[in-house]
Amino acid sequence: MILLLLGLALWSGVHLWKRVAPAHRARFGDRGKLVVAIGSVLGIVLMVLGYRAAEGAVYWGRTPAMTGINNLLVLLAFYLFAASGKKTRVTRWIRHPQLTGVRVWAVAHLLVNGDVPSFVLFGGLLIWALAEIALINRAEGARGAYHAPPIKSEWIAIAATLVLYIVVAGIHAWLGYNPFG
Repeated sequence: MILLLLGLALWSGVHLWKRVAPAHRARFGDRGKLVVAIGSVLGIVLMVLGYRAAEGAVYWGRTPAMTGINNLLVLLAFYLFAASGKKTRVTRWIRHPQLTGVRVWAVAHLLVNGDVPSFVLFGGLLIWALAEIALINRAEGARGAYHAPPIKSEWIAIAATLVLYIVVAGIHAWLGYNPFG
């Protein structure tokens, strides 16, 4: 569980750095992006290793219905992430599509993983995403104008979503977690 907690702390720390200590982050300039990238990758590695090794009480498990709901919510989360990169129409209604995608993804995983390590991992990332949204909103204030993108952006986001979904499902299967029940 220690590796899992360290990974969560590292992930959250490097991502919140810009919001919590903007002057300190600004002093690093472009090198700060490298620090965030390395910290993010190391945080993910620690979270994966920590989660796989962690043990804890189990309160509920997967059911066929919840697995289906989980998969649909994960697909939605991936779309939100891809849509933000292409600035699709959904960004007109959702100010922080990537962080909203993390929230949807975390809730989806909590539906099918009712054990303490999952509460720590997915609950921790859910709390991080909520904190990040609150800090961004406080720092940036009102949202800027919305410009509708071309339909091509919508199709690219959908294609990216499907590719990402297939790749992540394959990684889950490779790690021994069948995402389809």
